[in-house]
Amino acid sequence: MGNCQTSIDNAALLIQHPNGKVEKLYSPVSASQIMKMNPAHYVALLLTTMSPPSNKTTRIMRIKLLKPTDTLVLGHIYRLVTAQEVMKGLCANKYAKQKQLEYSADKMTQILHSKAG
Repeated sequence: MGNCQTSIDNAALLIQHPNGKVEKLYSPVSASQIMKMNPAHYVALLLTTMSPPSNKTTRIMRIKLLKPTDTLVLGHIYRLVTAQEVMKGLCANKYAKQKQLEYSADKMTQILHSKAG
């Protein structure tokens, strides 16, 4: 299937479900209410940024997990993500940070050895 872009107006908020369903709400709602209606799912805010103008214009999509106490507001797009997807993302972030620390430690060791020699 193709990639579906969803547009939104400021009078509604959209919730994208993992199965492709899009739910439109016309008043703010708490993340905990949405999570109660969708067990084993978290609510994430979709954030879109544009790449620097020096490159070809590219949209970069990120998500920000919401706390249960956060409020979903009009004019934004949200996505339901499964607990499994959240754990997979957390593990990937932890692995990336660990690799970055190892790389930094190797660089520091190289610098110290070059100064000692």
